[in-house]
Amino acid sequence: MYIPHYYKNENIEEVKDFIKQNSFGILLSTNEGKIIGSHIPLELEMDQNGNEVLYGHVSKANKQWRSFSEATEILCIFQGPHSYVSSSWYEIEEVPTWNYISVHIYGTLQMIEEEELRYSLNLLVNKYERNVEKPIRLSELSDKTMKQVKGIVGFKISINEIQAAYKLSQTRSEKDYDEIVHKLSESEGALEKETSKLMKKRKPPAF
Repeated sequence: MYIPHYYKNENIEEVKDFIKQNSFGILLSTNEGKIIGSHIPLELEMDQNGNEVLYGHVSKANKQWRSFSEATEILCIFQGPHSYVSSSWYEIEEVPTWNYISVHIYGTLQMIEEEELRYSLNLLVNKYERNVEKPIRLSELSDKTMKQVKGIVGFKISINEIQAAYKLSQTRSEKDYDEIVHKLSESEGALEKETSKLMKKRKPPAF
């Protein structure tokens, strides 16, 4: 991913936290020269051997899994809040732009089955059931219901490289920056408001 140096985030712990908070990503692989993608949860977790990996699964009906190979590099993309930025908010004439956070992870994929697949599914369900009024547990579901697991293909991705772009008007003046935050906060769009909150939180200390 092309990232100008002033937008590159090399705080790996912050980036990992972002991935955990925005785990619905895009899994990209290739098959006979064609790029294939799936929109799925990709959970950053520790596997049973204590290694940090991305766990995921796809339906067996999804032909992408047939392209999976341990010898092929996989790309996972995670997207955060983003918003159009009008240059009418700047002190001087300039072109409009777009603010966003995007993270790319390159890695190698390994298929998982049985015990480790159930382990990964338990991590996934437990994470998202935490705030549910009456949370379910996979261990409490009937054998009949759990037979659906046979219809998915599980995998884990060993991480080779993480690239993180945090393009949030860091190169603008403090006055421009504050005006962008203000204008986005006044927007009716949820993404614009989230981008505003993020910019307010991450205002460069140099200002």
